[in-house]
Amino acid sequence: MIDVSNLTKVYGPVRAVDDLSFRVKPGIVTGFLGPNGAGKSTTMRMILGLDAPTVGTATINGRRYRELPRPLATVGALLDAKSVHPNRSAANHLRWLAQSNGIPTSRVGEVLELVGLSDVAGKKAGGFSLGMGQRLGLAGALLGDPEVLILDEPVNGLDPEGIRWVRGLLRALAAEGRTVLVSSHLLSEMAQTADNLIVIGRGRLVAETSVAEFIREHSAVTTRVRTPDVDKLGAALTAAGIAFTKSGDGLEIPDRPTEEIGALAFNAGVMLTELSGAKASLEDAYMRTTQDSVQYTGQKEIR
Repeated sequence: MIDVSNLTKVYGPVRAVDDLSFRVKPGIVTGFLGPNGAGKSTTMRMILGLDAPTVGTATINGRRYRELPRPLATVGALLDAKSVHPNRSAANHLRWLAQSNGIPTSRVGEVLELVGLSDVAGKKAGGFSLGMGQRLGLAGALLGDPEVLILDEPVNGLDPEGIRWVRGLLRALAAEGRTVLVSSHLLSEMAQTADNLIVIGRGRLVAETSVAEFIREHSAVTTRVRTPDVDKLGAALTAAGIAFTKSGDGLEIPDRPTEEIGALAFNAGVMLTELSGAKASLEDAYMRTTQDSVQYTGQKEIR
């Protein structure tokens, strides 16, 4: 369990994190979303004791990170896959981490095999590609078989097979009862991976809910119908006070579910040849929710 309470971080005139509170529960994957500059990385650093909060607390299983006797056995983290000595081999990097936390060195081979780096265990990390570096970072996060995982952009640089593997790994770890907090800008991937979402903007909490509820609350839903009796259906919609637009040989009705429109057409005696709903996406909901919190935007059109 990760518990963030009234967390605030001030750098001079900038409030990077502003009175932020949320809880990350075990047994599910929680996505951590927000525009660039929203405060996600700063929040993760404070949870892990790398930055001290100006105000508030961040605890893991009821303890601050610095109070954990063997941190890697409780929390596995990946914030920056490049933070590896370039002249150390993958295996030696993990052995050093293991020895510093009282973890058996036999675990090194296990995690290297898990992340698919067994064949390059003896190679220097400085020669690794971005994707291989990410896999090594994940190996380090998993080294202590932790109860809690905190991962910042874990699929960055991975190929489609690697992304799919990480997705399955995170869901499997959560299914074992672990607490998983993962930040990513790949919204399509978060839609397939996360169960719950924490969305922040300009350091403040925007939403803390399930993925399905977030999409439902923050996305427009459009129902499309086709019928030989367009005018009759249009009259029925108008009489019911429902707005619509004509589109080709059909109608588009915003913000109304298919069930409602189907029932209205049935009661009006209108035959439908198509009744479909445009499914909202996580990206649509995210963009609508965070549009006022975007700090860095491009203004000029490229021609």
